[in-house]
Amino acid sequence: MSKQLFSGSIGRKFAMALSALFLIIFLLQHFSINFTSVFSEETFNELSHFMGTNPLVQFVLQPVLMFGVAFHFIMGFVLEIKNRNSREVSYAKNNGAANSSWMSRNMIWSGLFILFFLGFHFYDFWIPEMNYKYIEVKPEDPNRYYEEVIHMFENPARVIIYSLSFVFLGLHLMHGFQSAFQSIGARHSKYTPAIQKIGKAYAILIPAGFIFIAVYHYINSL
Repeated sequence: MSKQLFSGSIGRKFAMALSALFLIIFLLQHFSINFTSVFSEETFNELSHFMGTNPLVQFVLQPVLMFGVAFHFIMGFVLEIKNRNSREVSYAKNNGAANSSWMSRNMIWSGLFILFFLGFHFYDFWIPEMNYKYIEVKPEDPNRYYEEVIHMFENPARVIIYSLSFVFLGLHLMHGFQSAFQSIGARHSKYTPAIQKIGKAYAILIPAGFIFIAVYHYINSL
């Protein structure tokens, strides 16, 4: 019975890791497109128009992404609950801080803040986008995307929410990046240190890049 539970736990962690790696790749792609808005309005509009109108992206990749996000968070909560229920030694006897990093012990809280941000972003961007395309059915303007970004970051409250959210994302990634590779078995004395360094760089640079984009457009709107 214990062997079955162990195998089930391994399977859940493996699935969690795959969804994490999928989202890490998406985040890099999303950042790459958004960053073009800093130096080229034309390039940003072209890329955004392609992503916003391509049927493969809209009707295949977008649903897959939404499923991946939902799966990752649901599986994260499931694993957190099971870990808490199966913990045999209390923190009074086993000091968690001595055996794990702050990020690893608080993944659930950073995840909850990120989930709040995704809900906000869904309301702030995705719903208006769906309304524009499928409810109001306005003629597609391939040059509208840059102006929409500028308008979005004119509001300082929105910039603050975005910035705080990406700080929490960075904390989440600081542990989650290398943990995902470990869960799929990519752990070896030769390449684990490199994965950890890449993970730390990713966890710092990508969230910092998103914050830079928001602050840059806010400052330019003044």
